[in-house]
Amino acid sequence: IFNKTSSSLEDVSESSSEAEEDEQPVRHQEGNTDLSPEYWGVQKLAKYIKGGDPTATVIALCSMRDFNLSQETCQLAIKDTGCLEVLINLLDTEEIKCQIGSLKILKEISQNTLIRHAIADLGGLEIMVKILDSPDTHLKCLAAETIANVARFQRARKTVRQHGGIKRLVELLESSSTGSSYQAKDTETARCGALALWSLSKSTKSKKAIRKAGGIPLLARWLKCSHTNILIPVVGTLQECASEPSYRLAIRTEGMIENLVKNLSSEHEELQMHCASAIFKCAEDEETRDLVRKHEGLQPLSVLLEKSENKQLLAAVTGAIWKCAISRENVLKFQEYKTVETLVTLLTDQPEEVLINVIGALAECCQEQENRGTIRRCGGIAPIVKLLTATDRALLVNVNKAVGASAMEPENMTIIDSLDGVRLLWSLLKNRNPDVQASAAWALCPCIENAKNSGEMVRSFVGGLELIVNLLKSKDKEVLTSVCAAIANIAKDEENLAVMTDHGVVPLLSKLANTNNNKLRRHLAEAIAHCCMWGRNRVAFGETKAVAPLARYLRAKDPLVHRATAQALYQLSEDPNNCVIMFENGVVKLLLAMVGSTDDALQEAAAGCIANIRRLALATEKAKYG
Repeated sequence: IFNKTSSSLEDVSESSSEAEEDEQPVRHQEGNTDLSPEYWGVQKLAKYIKGGDPTATVIALCSMRDFNLSQETCQLAIKDTGCLEVLINLLDTEEIKCQIGSLKILKEISQNTLIRHAIADLGGLEIMVKILDSPDTHLKCLAAETIANVARFQRARKTVRQHGGIKRLVELLESSSTGSSYQAKDTETARCGALALWSLSKSTKSKKAIRKAGGIPLLARWLKCSHTNILIPVVGTLQECASEPSYRLAIRTEGMIENLVKNLSSEHEELQMHCASAIFKCAEDEETRDLVRKHEGLQPLSVLLEKSENKQLLAAVTGAIWKCAISRENVLKFQEYKTVETLVTLLTDQPEEVLINVIGALAECCQEQENRGTIRRCGGIAPIVKLLTATDRALLVNVNKAVGASAMEPENMTIIDSLDGVRLLWSLLKNRNPDVQASAAWALCPCIENAKNSGEMVRSFVGGLELIVNLLKSKDKEVLTSVCAAIANIAKDEENLAVMTDHGVVPLLSKLANTNNNKLRRHLAEAIAHCCMWGRNRVAFGETKAVAPLARYLRAKDPLVHRATAQALYQLSEDPNNCVIMFENGVVKLLLAMVGSTDDALQEAAAGCIANIRRLALATEKAKYG
């Protein structure tokens, strides 16, 4: 029992991108198969394969290949007549012609899900892995290709890995020729090895095993070759593995980005797709984004947007553009290539995986003012706002970012508001997912800053202020940070601040004060500074113990934390009791150093706070000594 459990646990950790066909074999047309003429033909040949001498067996195997083995009736006939066991047993003989004949059939019929599972159940994979040691190249190639077909489900991948298959398959990538003159034989062997590795690379453990077996430099070498038939499985494997940081680092440092970019201009859409997909995964890293620009990869990516009928290619290309657009220099290039205009045309009638990337790319491009105008002129605001009613988490997070980035432009904000965009964002604060909540709260900040009559707009959302104040009870750091930023903006309106105070904003903010997270500290201090402006909130912050922790923020390394904290302390220092706590916590010395800052806001707040503390100290002395 224990063994069973541990192996199923291993299965769970096995998968990474295994959401693809982790197949449950389904039996299609029962009952009908045994009536077909193919069935009887196969059954007759099965006798010879089972009982004949080697020559008869080889002839029978050749005859069997005259049937259409890609047809399901033939495939299932081979399984149901018990012929499959015999084919697998033939692999375990010394007769090379029988082995080759058997593998040629297994390679064809293993396109069928049921047969893949049956081959694995009958121990076929273990024998095929052994065959990879054979001196006969043709035999090894057939075994590798068959493994490539069978290893499309998790248990099969695990079997190949545990029987040392990965090391042997990586060895097939080692060519005997030197330099760049690849011989046909080497290319074919490497192609078959790469096909098998590609199937296996869907699992995390296999990715590690390929790396340990020295697969990365060999894949890098074949990437320089110009034969499409080997490039597709090589790039296929690399893009599968690029979900692991160690592979992304290698792809960057072993000079592979240049070749990936070069093949974006290939005539084969499948190769273009895998190259774009590899760039999509690797461009998470800044150095890679720079390399794509350096090797002039941004223009071919933009050009590929025109191939919008091929949705898999489009998803990969828009993904690559999105991640590359995280770097400002790349956005400026995309402006040159009119990429933003093309992306706006892809906001409607696209599958979700394309939309997520298109919106992600537009959100990044909107960090540049010029593109915020471009999106508006191209009619992009309305379709983006419309997507705020989507349900997919990743899509919503990107739509929120795009709406927030567009709203930094007052003209765009007018359109967003007229389409009810702010109300839709506000309602996303109720979403169960913390990423959606946080991205909605961040997006509300520029909306509130740039809306006309924003105070009234916020008041028009029934229950809206209570909702946002209650999000200060969230357990998620990013939600807390974004909500503090939104509250700082909302609190600029006195009526709204009064309502938030009634909903208990002060004790909730104070409760968060003991955090070590600098981003949260900064926005929390801003929220506290703005919330001091109502009633006896200043006093209440002192009573709820927010002052001493804030004083410690001045020791943080982040200048933005210093500015926000000094402003909060300046507001709090209008209350004498708070001044005493600040003085006891050594604030004066820290603030004195900041009075000389080049940041005017920091300088002013630090000076104002010190002045208030001084004034109190003098008044106290005077009272004492008269």
